[in-house]
Amino acid sequence: MGFLSFIFGAKKRQVEDYLKNNAVILDVRTQQEWDAGHIANSVHIPLNELNDRVDEVKALNQPIIACCASGVRSAKAAKFLNLNNIEAINGGGWLNVKSRL
Repeated sequence: MGFLSFIFGAKKRQVEDYLKNNAVILDVRTQQEWDAGHIANSVHIPLNELNDRVDEVKALNQPIIACCASGVRSAKAAKFLNLNNIEAINGGGWLNVKSRL
């Protein structure tokens, strides 16, 4: 197994483990991106609103899988949530997360 396969395999397992533990999928894309398609039952809070809406995420009282289009914004979201004592991981692109459901 190559290094990239190892890294992406670990991420896949982490997402799957979170899903087994009833994690909430948090989509941090823009409204326009969300309207074009999203994961059913996911929560939508655009990244630029997350700071003002962090209490909504805390109120969910569940682990979070952040997703976006490619994984860049969701990485920022997961880091921000972790800094605010919310258990969160970067799920990467929303289509990748959707494929694990």
